[in-house]
Amino acid sequence: MRKKVTKQMAMLLSAVFIASAVTGCGNGSANGDAKNADSKAAPTTEVKDAGNVEVTTKESENVATKATTEAPEVTTEATTAATTTAKEQPSSQERTVYDEAELSGINVPEGYQMVWHDEFDGEELNEADWNREAHEVGWVNHELQEYVPTSEYSFVKDGELVIQPVKIVDDAGNVSYVSGRVNTQNKHDIKYGWIEAKIKFPQGKGFLPAFWMMPKEESFYGNWPRCGEIDIAEVLGDSINTTYGTIHYGVPHKQNQGTFSLNEGDFANEYHVYALEWEPGSIKWYVDGEMFYETNDWYTSGDDGEKPYPAPFNQPFHVILNVAVGGDWPGSPDDTTVFDDRAAMKVDYVRMFQKDSYDENVTKPEKVLEMREADETGNFVHNSDFSVAEELSDDTDWVFYELNSGKGSAEIKDGEIVITTENSGSEEYSIQLVQAEMPMEKGAKYKLSFDAYADEARQMKTAVTAPNVNWIRYFPDTTVDLTTESQKFEFEFDMTEESDDKGRVEFNMGKQESTATIHITNVRLEKVN
Repeated sequence: MRKKVTKQMAMLLSAVFIASAVTGCGNGSANGDAKNADSKAAPTTEVKDAGNVEVTTKESENVATKATTEAPEVTTEATTAATTTAKEQPSSQERTVYDEAELSGINVPEGYQMVWHDEFDGEELNEADWNREAHEVGWVNHELQEYVPTSEYSFVKDGELVIQPVKIVDDAGNVSYVSGRVNTQNKHDIKYGWIEAKIKFPQGKGFLPAFWMMPKEESFYGNWPRCGEIDIAEVLGDSINTTYGTIHYGVPHKQNQGTFSLNEGDFANEYHVYALEWEPGSIKWYVDGEMFYETNDWYTSGDDGEKPYPAPFNQPFHVILNVAVGGDWPGSPDDTTVFDDRAAMKVDYVRMFQKDSYDENVTKPEKVLEMREADETGNFVHNSDFSVAEELSDDTDWVFYELNSGKGSAEIKDGEIVITTENSGSEEYSIQLVQAEMPMEKGAKYKLSFDAYADEARQMKTAVTAPNVNWIRYFPDTTVDLTTESQKFEFEFDMTEESDDKGRVEFNMGKQESTATIHITNVRLEKVN
């Protein structure tokens, strides 16, 4: 579980954010005993008015898919591998047949049948359907909470599942956190289908709640990320207008991620319906019935090489619901974080639907890199001299972000961008200026250059990163010392990784002692002959 402010926060964060997804596939158990445990109409589903919405998508890599009406030609070796995999895969649960009375008031997506649901209408969590998990502090992602498998932290009340994190202060003033985590492993596992839940997420700095899925048998393809992970919805407690939909896979680890942001309302004070439509070779995410992201490009590999597509997303998965406190992605709670009803994750229902059958004879999409062309001067950076006062909150060219308690502003004027900081935040990327779509070609040499100064002496960091390739650095995070006089900074580096059309130039100004205003212009990324 992990993996944009308003539009693209997910693809901005540093490599540490990727770690926030790790759950530790391997010898998992139902009780979590092992540590390494373009918008279109959706099928009919329950919709709550979300107001105006803004939709953003991001692929791990751009792909072009060849449509085919015939089964692809495969080698005997590939056929054998696929057959062996199918025979050895763990099975899903048996399908339940629901009569019309049981389906009353439930909107079944067109073409689907309900195979399981929990409306949480009882007086307590049904342990025939759910497992409570137990995990120590720091089990993954440097999180601060202990998961305790009791009804104090995961319980049913007023027709809802409530997952309630709690802050504990002992007599010596030491602070600790306890929370709940439940799953359907070995009770309601599903291979392909429509999985949805109606949820109201927590609000507060340091909370990372999630509605997500892991394999029934996490060791089938190997440890994370080989086993695969599907994050249906994650909402940071201090950024409650944005939800993330993500898959993790590999090795090497990669993620495909889309985000959905509300222009009105939020995900903490209102219920919204989050859904995943999972088919062989296609995974789609929905909020309130509107599809906001689709991906079909992934892989996994083992000691004997890459597994036949669509592995690892061709095995039964189970649902997980939890609220994490602290950790690499959300950061720690602060003085504004309250642990009352606002900290609770409330789930009105969880439902699973399936079609009568699925055609698993699918072909892996053909990858096509879309490398940006340089301008007539050889520069890949658009609006490099800030001559155009562009919008800084969209996905085009320059984008400014305030993350992890960072607070500031950016303005283009007089041929430069001026970044003002009120609060430098808890991370270097808390105040951040980026431009994505940088074409990074394996074997090429590049030069990054820019002019910059500050209203008083201070530092900032620059880098060229790979948001879609585990946040590796093509050019490493490099500190520059700014003075009140404009200086030209130049750095050359070799591109040794595989070619990537989604590299990103970054300027990170957070987590600094000084909040002095910074001025930047003449940004260039060019190949060196």
